[in-house]
Amino acid sequence: MAEKDQQVHPLAPANKHPRSDEESAGLQAKELKRKKRIKYAVYIAAFAVFQTAIILVFALTVMRVKNPKVRIGRINIETMETNNTGAAAAASFDLKFIAQVTVKNTNFGHYRFDNSTMSFLYDGVIVGEAIIPKARARARSTKKLDVTVEVNSRALTNTTPLGSELSSNILTLNSQAKLKGKVELMKVIKRNKSPEMNCTLTFNVSTRNLQDLNCK
Repeated sequence: MAEKDQQVHPLAPANKHPRSDEESAGLQAKELKRKKRIKYAVYIAAFAVFQTAIILVFALTVMRVKNPKVRIGRINIETMETNNTGAAAAASFDLKFIAQVTVKNTNFGHYRFDNSTMSFLYDGVIVGEAIIPKARARARSTKKLDVTVEVNSRALTNTTPLGSELSSNILTLNSQAKLKGKVELMKVIKRNKSPEMNCTLTFNVSTRNLQDLNCK
């Protein structure tokens, strides 16, 4: 009985399909696009943060409207007459001087203000007034105005304190003023602002000079 030839047939290996060059290129392209999208998102987020910071700085600096400051910068005395030779009740003074009024505007817009009255007082009594003319203080600048002032003691009903002060060669006056105007930003935004001034002027009667000037 003839033996049948036994043939060994090995198992065929599982079919493997290696990625083609086209598939690899496609995956790389998708990965590159993903990275670009992430990069763009980061750029957009950073730009948004930057824009927000710029807007905040703009709102807190440029768009913030502050009250201008009005002060007396200096005094130029033209005439000064005082009388304290007799009794203290007969004491008197008569002054004429030029006061330089300064309006400091720290805003990024112009400040326009109307005519205002500047009052001078002695011991709480008005002894003289002057007009601060209407004008415009430019953005981030100081407007200077020369105002002629005449003050005297005719309105005082009690000159005893004046006599005591003049005997010390001192004359103290108080000056007050309030401006009314508007700050204009970019010719669109307008804000009403009314700065006030309160100055103390101390004159030296013997030297006919201004000894001290203090403004708030």
